[in-house]
Amino acid sequence: MPEPTVVDATVVDPTVVAADYFQSYSVVGLLAVVGVLFVALAFGAGRLLRPVVPTPEKLLTYECGVDPVGEGWAHTQVRYYVYAFLYVIFAVDSIFLFPWATVFAAPGYGATTLVEMFIFLGFLAVGLLYAYKKGVLTWT
Repeated sequence: MPEPTVVDATVVDPTVVAADYFQSYSVVGLLAVVGVLFVALAFGAGRLLRPVVPTPEKLLTYECGVDPVGEGWAHTQVRYYVYAFLYVIFAVDSIFLFPWATVFAAPGYGATTLVEMFIFLGFLAVGLLYAYKKGVLTWT
């Protein structure tokens, strides 16, 4: 058995420290198990309670109200992906503004954070201007 160590004139038993340490993780583990059980119960209840009546019409491929006629291959315009890509870029970049806003409120970081934020917004503006000049943002 390991010997107890003295910290601040009090005797600390290592087994008690380890038990306290793992007890905090047991709460997280218990919460994870309850979450998994909740999801499994919800999916199981849905499977048991739903009506299952397969018909030939229900087994057909259905795509946005268009009858499945012809080949399964269809051409998709690239511009839709470009719009989605630009949205993701600007949405993710705007998330970085929130931590800057909290740092901006801290004493001693205000001016530096403000300059960095405007540099960052400048990069975003240059990217948006580039996309506009290339004609990516015109919806045709």
